[in-house]
Amino acid sequence: MQSTPQRRYQQLQPEDRVTLASLVQQKYTVRDMALVLGRSPSTISRELLRNAQPAGYASTAARACALQRRQQGRAPNKLHRDGILFGLMRHFLSQRWSPEQIALTLARIFPKGHEHRVSHETIYNCIYAQPVGELKRELIATLPAPRSQQACAAQQGTRPARPDS
Repeated sequence: MQSTPQRRYQQLQPEDRVTLASLVQQKYTVRDMALVLGRSPSTISRELLRNAQPAGYASTAARACALQRRQQGRAPNKLHRDGILFGLMRHFLSQRWSPEQIALTLARIFPKGHEHRVSHETIYNCIYAQPVGELKRELIATLPAPRSQQACAAQQGTRPARPDS
């Protein structure tokens, strides 16, 4: 018995959708389309059911439908660049506040369940997820520096020695 190798699922690319639109116009069957694209017939069938318009399947309209559906499934980003919270975060970071201090302050200001509350992990993710550029360097530079290892070593030297037992 010969087993087929497992393939990782990949979303249909714009080129795949253009090819699919062409194959639909040529009246190919779903199985034949799947064979041409190297995809599972269920993937092709699902694409045609979800993204076809009343006038037929068009690649650009199908891509727009898929993108819209993908965006609907995600929660909006709390710390987007143009938002109030992003401005507050930048201000507090410029004052050398830590993300933990910012999160606790926002939790005190805004009631439970309010949209302007964020965790310190969200703030760290926002800082480090910025694209490479001046803003990212600026945000990282404003983070308080962690305690250096030299300071820890100096403190260890000042501790009294443990008595041997």
